[in-house]
Amino acid sequence: MASSTMKMQVQQRAGAVTSQKARSSAIMAAPITRRSAAAAFSKASTRTNVGRQAMRVAASVATAPPGVKSQAVNQYELFTLTTWLLNQEKVGNIDVELATVLSSIATACKQIGSMVNRASISGFTGLAGETNVQGEDQKKLDVISNEVFGACLRSSGRTGTLASEEEDAPVFVEETYSGDYVVVFDPLDGSSNIDAGISVGSIFGVYAPSEECKIEDMDDPDKMMEKCVLNVCKAGNELLCAGYCLYSSSTVLVLSVGKGVWGFTFDPLVGEFILSHPDIKIPEKGMIYSFNEGNYNGWTPELKSYMDSLKEPSNWGGKPYSSRYIGSLVGDFHRTLLYGGIYGYPADTKNKTGKLRLLYECAPMSFLAEQAGGKGSTGFERVLDIVPEKVHQRVPLFCGSKWEVEYLEKKMAGQ
Repeated sequence: MASSTMKMQVQQRAGAVTSQKARSSAIMAAPITRRSAAAAFSKASTRTNVGRQAMRVAASVATAPPGVKSQAVNQYELFTLTTWLLNQEKVGNIDVELATVLSSIATACKQIGSMVNRASISGFTGLAGETNVQGEDQKKLDVISNEVFGACLRSSGRTGTLASEEEDAPVFVEETYSGDYVVVFDPLDGSSNIDAGISVGSIFGVYAPSEECKIEDMDDPDKMMEKCVLNVCKAGNELLCAGYCLYSSSTVLVLSVGKGVWGFTFDPLVGEFILSHPDIKIPEKGMIYSFNEGNYNGWTPELKSYMDSLKEPSNWGGKPYSSRYIGSLVGDFHRTLLYGGIYGYPADTKNKTGKLRLLYECAPMSFLAEQAGGKGSTGFERVLDIVPEKVHQRVPLFCGSKWEVEYLEKKMAGQ
């Protein structure tokens, strides 16, 4: 009985092997037609071409002509700030020293963004018990952010002079060994909004090094400081690059190296700024104005007339302008940059020369506005043409869509 069972199993196995050989022979014997071969080659070629196309798209994003939007091929493709900087260096828009400075600024923004997000649970809210050079009360994060920005820029080894809104005077950097770039910055603009959890940001500008501030003058501190101040007081049209970082529902770094405006959103899972707003262009017009109308009674008659004209529906086809005002320059400017319109902080009877600082706020923002196709003005002259007479000089600021700023200038001239 056992012998019979074993015999049956052997026969079954033999039959299975024979069947498998028959199927293999049939497959081997089947003719390979041109159509099937072409289909197989086409499928493999398509996969290869997609990979190559994805690499080409990534490499061309940063150098695409203005107005040309590259389409991502792969939904998982990440184009980081580091990659963008390498591409800018490759095409000669920046050098390796400037790329290092911008990387250091990005690191500072990551740290500050993390602290802003945790401010309420880390004890970073409230006043620091000090005032800055302008006599303004400093928040705890003002002081901390200033230290973070300064430390990151010093450690880069490529900065020669630093000027902060929170410091009395420019600071000479002894740790530099190449580059010697001049960096001006407002480490935390709109910090009065911190305790309320409203958008805040950092603003920066980078100027080329000059011969006005040298380490050889260290033996005469007064002489060195005088030259360092001259080194910093440059018109905005000399900026090599400028930008800001918005700390809000997401952390967004927006910058320009003189070849358009680019926006990068921080991905906390990856730990990198990812390109999210390529080649930003501000709309020519926009039906939004961003002014603190609480100061209306202190404005000039011409400015009042301008503001009243925006609210008159009959001037704009039956629909007046909308008012949007956060009270944070970075937040208000970012919305204006994307949606169009105008941001303004004019002079008034209390602040006769305006309230915003030329070096740290007005010049960098005007630089970005112009690079995006907009305009920055004091109401009477181009902001980027003003040469500062002192480090903390204030000027009125109106920036945004080109048509909107030009309309304001006409009204300010009494037209």
